[in-house]
Amino acid sequence: MPHESTTEHQITGAFGTIRAHDESPRQGARARLLTLVAILGPGLIVMVGDNDAGGISTYAQAGQNYGYTLLWTLPLLIPVLVVIQEMVARLGAVTGVGHGRLIRERFGRFWGNTSIFSILALNFLIIVTEFIGISLSMEYLGVRPIVSVPIAVVVLFAVTATGSFRRWERFMMLFIAVNFVIVPLAIVTHPVWGSALHHAVVPSVRGGASSSAVLLVISIIGTTVAPWQLFFQESNIVDKRISPRWLNYERVDTIVGAFVVVAVAAVIVAATAAGLAGHGGTNAYTSALGVAQGLRRFVGPAAGAMYAILLLNSSIIGAAVVTLASSYAIGDLSSTHQGLNARFSEAKGFYGGYAALLVVAGVVAVLPGAPLGTITLAVQALCGLMLPYTTIIVLLLSNDVALMGPWKNGRWLNALAIVMIVALVVLSLDLMISTLFTTVPVLRLLVVLSVVGGLGLVVGLPIGLRRMQPPPTVADRREWRTPRLTLLEPMPPSPWRTWLMRSQAGFLAVAGVLLVVRIVQLLTS
Repeated sequence: MPHESTTEHQITGAFGTIRAHDESPRQGARARLLTLVAILGPGLIVMVGDNDAGGISTYAQAGQNYGYTLLWTLPLLIPVLVVIQEMVARLGAVTGVGHGRLIRERFGRFWGNTSIFSILALNFLIIVTEFIGISLSMEYLGVRPIVSVPIAVVVLFAVTATGSFRRWERFMMLFIAVNFVIVPLAIVTHPVWGSALHHAVVPSVRGGASSSAVLLVISIIGTTVAPWQLFFQESNIVDKRISPRWLNYERVDTIVGAFVVVAVAAVIVAATAAGLAGHGGTNAYTSALGVAQGLRRFVGPAAGAMYAILLLNSSIIGAAVVTLASSYAIGDLSSTHQGLNARFSEAKGFYGGYAALLVVAGVVAVLPGAPLGTITLAVQALCGLMLPYTTIIVLLLSNDVALMGPWKNGRWLNALAIVMIVALVVLSLDLMISTLFTTVPVLRLLVVLSVVGGLGLVVGLPIGLRRMQPPPTVADRREWRTPRLTLLEPMPPSPWRTWLMRSQAGFLAVAGVLLVVRIVQLLTS
């Protein structure tokens, strides 16, 4: 950036700085810790941002309706989060390019534009749900939505448009610290931790595996890899100027974030289970506001207020990072390199897009009679629609030798990632189809999809792994960066990749039309 020419390649985080051209080895625990603290940010923020208004509401629903019995789903999220987001982090550090632009350059404008416009549409709806979370939490605290939402819009824009990545990251860390309100919430609700630990290890479902229970399990797991996370973390790493030399520290950042987000989710489930599960059945949940009101009634005013604060804070973090992910995507569309270190006068398009998304989403959230239920349904269905495409694209990019060189996936990582992606695809398809066609038997559909996915793995995985080439070796891969994208050789032709991409195009087209039809039906009924 023009006003930062002397520190153009410097990593400046919330809690430390790594100066440009600093290549000295970190010896000793203190030196490594200081380096980690400086790098810490993109992985932690993207993970905590996933516990947004929708996540907090989903975990509370699990605790209120099913007690501790769905806690076993949460430990499953950690390896999936780490594996998928590690590939994204590696793409950002090695290529130095945002996710949308990378897709445009390696797969063509059609796929790049499809990715970017789809993520912008999805992100807009998600931001609306974040403002719904803000309005519900503030309504519980006695502030009307017409007041709380505009204030939130102004605060979110002010936090982002400071012209400093460090200031923005410090604000995010402050919001993340507010999540520690979960500790006193757990204390006042008195969960039975022995029972909670048992159910975190032993799968069970209160009342049996009904369709609603299966859908809730899928919703919990389906929030693991939201499409916006891929765009956000890769571009945020580029924005922070993290290079391959510091990639191991960014991996630790991502792992820490995965454990933090799952720990917070588990405590929310346990706290709402202890406070509310004994006062209703598996259909007791109504809304996040109803959870706060229930905790106030059955536990005490402090419990209700703490849950409302947690919902408010999570909604603010979610709105901040999802909107920023959209601004990054707009930058990828126009091939600009603007980021949080740019002043407003230097990046009017970047900040203008950010402001526009906040304002329009805020207006929709406070409109009288706004179809909020339909918006929530559309978010679920769109996430299910986009997840197969986005995760497969990440896997293909991570195996692009010209792009990644010695940093491309190894065979063991490919095997693990493929199994996880197939599982996510199965769950997302089940959720999306069940959302579009409400009469479809959820459990039977899940079994059918699982069998198809399992057969595909048994037949295709060994063949695919045999054909995969190991990463090329270099003297010091920490110094290897992707050459200028325009100088790279095109991806070599591959019949199976062509078939895969065409299949995805057909799936996106058909499912997209069905989703539009379903939304029109809901709005006109």
